[in-house]
Amino acid sequence: MSDRLAQLSAAGVAIWLDDLSRDRLSTGGLDKLRRECHVVGVTTNPTIFAKALSAADEYADQIKDLAAWGVGVEEATRMLTTYDVRWACDVMRPAYDASRGVDGRVSIEVDPRLARDTERTEAEARALWWLVDRPNLFIKIPATLEGLPAITATLAAGISVNVTLIFSLQRYEQVMDAFLTGMEQARANGHDLSKIGSVASFFVSRFDSEIDKRLDKIGRPEAQALQGKAAIANARLAYQRYEKVFGTDRWQALADAGAHPQRPLWASTSTKNPEYRDVMYVEELIAPGVVNTMPEPTIHAFADHGEVRGDTITPFYADAQKVIDDLARLGVDYDDVVATLEREGVQKFAASWNELLEGVTKSLDAAKSGVDKPGKAATGCAKTEAQQ
Repeated sequence: MSDRLAQLSAAGVAIWLDDLSRDRLSTGGLDKLRRECHVVGVTTNPTIFAKALSAADEYADQIKDLAAWGVGVEEATRMLTTYDVRWACDVMRPAYDASRGVDGRVSIEVDPRLARDTERTEAEARALWWLVDRPNLFIKIPATLEGLPAITATLAAGISVNVTLIFSLQRYEQVMDAFLTGMEQARANGHDLSKIGSVASFFVSRFDSEIDKRLDKIGRPEAQALQGKAAIANARLAYQRYEKVFGTDRWQALADAGAHPQRPLWASTSTKNPEYRDVMYVEELIAPGVVNTMPEPTIHAFADHGEVRGDTITPFYADAQKVIDDLARLGVDYDDVVATLEREGVQKFAASWNELLEGVTKSLDAAKSGVDKPGKAATGCAKTEAQQ
């Protein structure tokens, strides 16, 4: 099953898993994905943690201890999630060492309720860095306007960053500038730039979902013809900007000092529309030096029927720009689309964080009353029944 994934990896795409759970760790499922499915990184978010803690009982003993200790829900939540991420970092350490620090990374997100608070985002980024205490950690910081200076400050402190929730090309340019500024400051602060990593996470399928909804309202044939094309076009134009920025003298000075480029990462790459090919956000976004973070079913789907057709990004810049221009001619407001997606993205992750806190609260209360939490989810490299 690994042949197509091996081809994808050889084409320059780092395959990361967009999921994590205590069950996946304790059963060896994550390590199996690393060994057999070419998975070289892991991303998490509040939604993933909320699902993991609600569906498995591997947390029961730790929650029981936290309850007996009298730990508050916020601290308990961070202890539970950082424990998983620390463990995942250890599982992925061989990929980190083999790639000399480029891959083998595991991401944990700052509290999404802080997305508009620069100072507190910086503080939590530093706290998460020393809580997990692993060199192959990424701290996820949202690419809000308030997040940009936090990205710079975190990198300047020698801390690796996964910039998340990027939708717009203009914001992506600001993210790359924040990265370069942070690395310049890190160099001035005496940090070893070769130890600092970063990716910029462009959300893909959500872009199509929002624009397809607007195209449906327009209803004309030319609008229907553009459905399912906007997200890939947007990502391709992002890669064009990546090539430009990381071809400058400014970047070369950092590269000469040992820095690795901030790679584009394609996030939200499972298709939301069942009419679309289930691996299209993988097949159509292949180019050297990118990351594609996928849920496990998408990894299995690509292993089964994905196609690697070489570079599917750089030859299509003109086509991508035409899609964006055609959308504008139809009255689809790009700026409004990306603003809506950022606002909703922050809100959704904040809601998931609150859901996570509620789940931990219930688990702590149950532990105090001596009630065990039932339920266990099956995961691993082998397909579950739900994935058959």
